[in-house]
Amino acid sequence: MKHHPIPYFTFEGTAREALEYYKEVFEGEITDVQTFGEANFETPPELDDHIMHARFKKGDLFFMVSDVFLNQNVTVGNNISLALELDSTEEIESLYGRLKEKGTVYMEFQDTFWGATFAKVKDAYGVIWDLNFEKAGSSN
Repeated sequence: MKHHPIPYFTFEGTAREALEYYKEVFEGEITDVQTFGEANFETPPELDDHIMHARFKKGDLFFMVSDVFLNQNVTVGNNISLALELDSTEEIESLYGRLKEKGTVYMEFQDTFWGATFAKVKDAYGVIWDLNFEKAGSSN
């Protein structure tokens, strides 16, 4: 793994408002904002202005956010996942395989339009993991 897990907050259409709130509270910076409409990924038109991915940073405080994606439901307790940036295809495949054995797959292991291999799995104890391996030559 490249570093410690990164908190990833999911909101039901209020990610932009939440980011502005955190910006005011923590006096940090919002970066890398991408909406569903801007992504090279088919989504319903009603999600076009919703945030697909954004980052927040203030000193050592760092987290990522998005609005809910298609069939996902947001309730307090399941709106936070931990994102892992992994070092190799082997590492992501291994973790995905072990987590899904007793867990629930939210997004199948797959290549993505952002140049990574990705999967999202809720483990046997309810923790949601975003597994990401950036392929060589991709930038984020």
